[in-house]
Amino acid sequence: MADGPPHPTAPGPHPAAPHAPTAHASNATPGAPAHPAAADPHSPAPSAHTAAAGDAASADRSAPSPGAPAQAGAAPTGAQGAPVQGQPAASAAPPAGVRLDRRAPAEGAGGGDDYPLQAPDPRVAAEPAAVCVACRAGRVDDDGYCENCGHAQPRERDHMEQECGPVAAVSDRGLRHHRNEDAFAVGTTALPDGSPVSVAVVCDGVSSATRPDEASLAASRAANASLLDALPRGTHPQQAMHEAILAASEAVNALAGEQPAEADEHAPQQNAPACTIVGAVVTAGLLVVGWVGDSRAYWIPVDRSPAVRLTEDDSWAAQMVAAGLMGEAEAYADHRAHAITGWLGADAYELEPHTAAFKPDRPGVVVVCTDGLWNYAESADEMAEAVPADAAARPLHAARVLVGHALDGGGHDNVTVALVPFPAVPQGAGSA
Repeated sequence: MADGPPHPTAPGPHPAAPHAPTAHASNATPGAPAHPAAADPHSPAPSAHTAAAGDAASADRSAPSPGAPAQAGAAPTGAQGAPVQGQPAASAAPPAGVRLDRRAPAEGAGGGDDYPLQAPDPRVAAEPAAVCVACRAGRVDDDGYCENCGHAQPRERDHMEQECGPVAAVSDRGLRHHRNEDAFAVGTTALPDGSPVSVAVVCDGVSSATRPDEASLAASRAANASLLDALPRGTHPQQAMHEAILAASEAVNALAGEQPAEADEHAPQQNAPACTIVGAVVTAGLLVVGWVGDSRAYWIPVDRSPAVRLTEDDSWAAQMVAAGLMGEAEAYADHRAHAITGWLGADAYELEPHTAAFKPDRPGVVVVCTDGLWNYAESADEMAEAVPADAAARPLHAARVLVGHALDGGGHDNVTVALVPFPAVPQGAGSA
């Protein structure tokens, strides 16, 4: 049937009752009436005797004259105008999605039989088109832009939150970037002896490369899957972290092979997809971190003394400091400070996954984050000051606070942080 208006009317020579309700797309429920019947619920239903009652004159007046069109809903009649026994009353089926609760009673008869309900037309019950969040009037096209004002609509990755047992992560696009090129993955599992283990991976897409958002997403998923597969099989957490970074690297490298040939011709100077990575594995007595690039991990004990940065950046500034050519403050103030010297991607010079293992002597929380956060809390002490005191008990709340801290500071970059309480706690424990 050809598409029609959302509120079709009943066919036939007589118009539909003025109060006949229609099904609305916003709240239609399949198989349920669109609206309650318009008739008075307290009026008694006519009896069979009343419906059949009436003198012959009345019956003659109600019978159609020769050549006149039959009324919609009228019963077929025999030669003398009497109803034909055994045949149902013929009526035009109302359009799908429309309910005529009561038909107008025929003259001289009691009436008001219900029309049968029909299944709603899926075209009528379809979800309405998305409306622009800026102008509140324009329709949003398939590319995510308003057809009226051109405003870009929020994307799914603009702000993400996840809580998995005691582990939580939050990622936000920030205030200056047009998309979120960060990604994270969190999970929990158990070692062969049954003891719990928590995992968090955070990746930051390299903006100067092609498809950085896809690179970070592929890397975080591959590393997380590798860890959750290796740890229950008894692989040592540090070895499992090394293998996870290699798996993430392979996932990013595979994206380079998916680049269309025409894209290379139009932009031959662009680099292959690339990202940084940092991850943490926490067991009942061991903390392992692994990284490539300048995303970081911090150890924040419950008593805040001493807080420690667990990773060393693969960056120009870190190289200058390590070589003794510049002080840390001077190096990180330079405009070249954040130029990375290590990353995951097909054009990486040489992949050198870094891993380190620690055995903290007190409970605390591991902060795993991109530079969109640590730019606003660079030192371990500054990070400890920004982390809420109850972060180990309420990691999701603490992650939201830390993202807010970066946004309040200017939000110049995408912001992503995962919090992993130490020691690992059984799955199911988490923040409210």
